[in-house]
Formats: sequence, C-alpha cells, structure tokens
Amino acid sequence: MAATGRGRNRTSAGIRFRVIGEGEPVLLLHGLMVTGAMFDPLVELLRGEFRMLVPDLRGHGAGGDLPGPYDVPGLAADMPAIIAEAGFERVAVLGYSHGGAVAQQLAHQRPDLVSRLMLACTYAFNVATVRERIEASVLMAMLALFAPASIGKLVFRASKTRTGGPVGLTADQARSLRDEMAANRSGPMRAAARGLVTFDSRPWLGEIRTPTVVIGGALDTAVPRHHFDTLLGGIPGAVGRLVEGAGHTLIWTHTRELAAIVRENR
Repeated sequence: MAATGRGRNRTSAGIRFRVIGEGEPVLLLHGLMVTGAMFDPLVELLRGEFRMLVPDLRGHGAGGDLPGPYDVPGLAADMPAIIAEAGFERVAVLGYSHGGAVAQQLAHQRPDLVSRLMLACTYAFNVATVRERIEASVLMAMLALFAPASIGKLVFRASKTRTGGPVGLTADQARSLRDEMAANRSGPMRAAARGLVTFDSRPWLGEIRTPTVVIGGALDTAVPRHHFDTLLGGIPGAVGRLVEGAGHTLIWTHTRELAAIVRENR
C-alpha cells in the first residue's frame, strides 16, 4: 500500500518532497538508485506518531531532472532548504544505506538542524575492503552500460529465491523496488555512485555530537557488519541495534522491528 500525505511538493531549488503524518518531525533519506517511496511501508506504521518529511534526493526519482552535484556533500547541501521550506525547524533524521551517508554529512555540517540521528544499513566508508572496491567498480561499469531499470531486472533475476521474490522480498515488494530503480536516470546515478565511493566520514565521525543509534541487519551482505562497528565505535555515545535475521532489505522484511527502533529512540 502506498503512503499518501499532503501530496508532492517542490522546494525553490526543485527538490520534490512529501509531508506525511502527525507528531514528532522526522526526515527520511533514501538510498542509492531508489526514491523516497522506499519508506512507504515504514510510513504506514508511523504516520499516527510522526510527521515525516520524505524527499527524493537530487538526481533521484522526481529529482532526476535536476543538475548536480550528486555527491554526498551536494545531496546534504539541499537538506536545510528542504527542512525550512517544508515548514520544519529541527528534525530527527533516519538515513538508510546511502541516505545514511547524507544524514551523517548533515549532522556534521548542520547539527543545529538535527535532533537525533538514526543510521540504518549504512557506512562511514563504503569501499573499505578489496571486495567492496571490486563491487563498486562493477556497479560503475554496469551504470556505464545499462539503465537503472535494466540493472534492477538483472539483479533481481540473479537473486530470486524459491518463494518468488529476491533477497527475502515478496514478489510485490520486488516489483515495487524495480519500479523505483526504473524511475532513475543513468547519468545522475553514475555521478551518485561515484559519490558513494568517495564519501569517507571516518576523519570526522568523532565530531558528531548528535544522539545516534546505528541500525544494522545481522545478515546484511551489501553493507556488512564491519561498517556497523565502525559507525558505532566512531560516533561518541552511539548505541547499536542489530536486527536478527535481516539483510540489507530490512526496511521491507523487518518493517515492524525498524518502526519499533524509531519509536524507542524519540
């Protein structure tokens, strides 16, 4: 079921966003090659308790026609205007996967805007191992050859399970995620992927003073456990929550567990 709200709005810079629900303000930042729609299952569980600001990041989805930069500092630079023009002042921030990198950048540069930080399935430095550097090179090569829609079909076809959906997703969830990937354009996604490779918050993680919870899937192979440990050890006072049985798709497979963590960390 798709989440609905006040409709889709646009900032003066052209960033599209939705405002959904009532309660404590929360900014939801999505991952690479998807859109704000990835949060719809979570939004449905939290809309009675939180007022959620859900943008499509620059270069993604409804923001695919906007010019760059699409690296993490560029994406984070859009956030103050989105927060202000959506009528928010200070927000909790949930950043998922690459959105977690944007959330870290925002908390570091504009701590006055961030009341608390929730970093889910994300990293301080995405290419810390040889395997990760190889995977990043493969992604860049694929984006040079194929549109995101084609990559989505290839990835899900290769990972399909006997239950009919890939990586723990139902067939309907997989179809929805493929549609989100197809909503993105090749050029901005290549630039955003380069930003994924160059982002490295390790030198300044210790400067983040925002109350932080680090959330990981115990079975996440896309962003393995050592990334969880790096964030947990690097951010002063951070607490960690590992979701047992969950992988990188925990927002779909373990939505209730994620919603509970959000509620616990008000």
